Amino acid sequence: MMTVVQKKTELPKRGRPQQPRSQTAFQTVEAFVIDVNGVPRGKWVPADGLKKIVSSGLRLPYSAFAPDIWGNDVPATGLIRETGDNDCTCRLVPGRLKPAPWLKNTAQALLTVEGFAGDPRHVLARVLGRYKKAGLTPVIAAELEFYLIDGERDPFGAPQPARIPATGRHAGSARTYSLGAADAFRKTLADIGRFCAAQDLPVDTTVSENGPGQFEINLLHAPDALGAADDAIFLKRLIKGAAARNGHAATFMAKPYSDYSGSGMHVHFSIIDRQGRNIFAGKDDKGSPALKYALGGLCTTMADSMAVFAPNANAYRRFASGTAAPTKIAWGYDNRSTALRVPHGELDATRIEHRVSGADVNPYLVFAVMLAGALEGLEGKIIPPPPVTGSAYTAKAPALPATWDAALDIFSASAFIDRALGRETKKIFLACKRQEQEILAAEVTSAEHAAYLTEI
Repeated sequence: MMTVVQKKTELPKRGRPQQPRSQTAFQTVEAFVIDVNGVPRGKWVPADGLKKIVSSGLRLPYSAFAPDIWGNDVPATGLIRETGDNDCTCRLVPGRLKPAPWLKNTAQALLTVEGFAGDPRHVLARVLGRYKKAGLTPVIAAELEFYLIDGERDPFGAPQPARIPATGRHAGSARTYSLGAADAFRKTLADIGRFCAAQDLPVDTTVSENGPGQFEINLLHAPDALGAADDAIFLKRLIKGAAARNGHAATFMAKPYSDYSGSGMHVHFSIIDRQGRNIFAGKDDKGSPALKYALGGLCTTMADSMAVFAPNANAYRRFASGTAAPTKIAWGYDNRSTALRVPHGELDATRIEHRVSGADVNPYLVFAVMLAGALEGLEGKIIPPPPVTGSAYTAKAPALPATWDAALDIFSASAFIDRALGRETKKIFLACKRQEQEILAAEVTSAEHAAYLTEI
């Protein structure tokens, strides 16, 4: 389902900021950064303001990078009262001015702040700097699952599957790999394809997944992890736009339905050396020593990183025995029950599939902790546990942290996270997530009303 790296890969050349490829004149620019939650935050700017953005940037408060999921200020980040909530200058990412064809006369501009610990793009760039120093380049691709849902909620406020345009009825069952399920939403999926072409996003396959209206779209591999994370951000925004244009909504929530599979973001990666050779490739399909060391580092650091792979309360509902989501810190050859899978294929294309993250993650932070974990394995020559054969759900292997609170506690105490993300980024992330926890813990839910309101 993914095109994989061959013996030699040409590195992409970053160009100067470009105008959107579309020849249609635009009147508005969505200028945005990506916050700690993976959510775009920014401003609508008139088209005549674009020249200023390109030449001198856009001013936004540092705190725009670190709100909670609802957009509330988080005082514990240290970015508000201590600093007077001051501004920073956000610069256009080269090549990331794109048309937004689902919006009328609108373009998008991705911005960043180099050197700022609260900018997830900078965090990933730091990790990639370590790879560059070692003469290595990660080659990476994401697979994103999502649900098309009805624009209206049910009487209890819960999501409903999207209505099939031809019948007006809600999609009613999981139709894994069904061409008919894709055909039922042909116009929405066709719009996604057109919009990806307009934005030059390197999409590969689309497949119907394990829930009603659930699909997966794969991005092609790239020897540019920052660009691959950018692509994931643009793709998510684009999918939501295409869905809205066709009378649906789209969600990347990890587990929107109790009775159907959650949505994941599986990440495939290999590593090439200065000569463009895949260091994971060995003499047979078991891979090289470098592959084992990377797996060892990923296993050793997985629990520490779980708060990034599953960054909210709902994310932990994805993980259950027998689902497509792993529950154990384990790896295996072509084994989809493990957290880390080494797919079968051509030897030159040997790679690791990291299967823990939900679709609700911040891709920059996921790539950062994942690649930092693999690098620690390579540098320390960490030997992984034996590969799992058969079901990893019943294997004698350490369990992934099962609750958000446990994951945040491990993250907070982790020296690895200090090295991978930096202490300031760690502080900001923790502050945002702890505030989110506190707000949710105080909320009286509809499930509590149903259970206790009249029965006690």
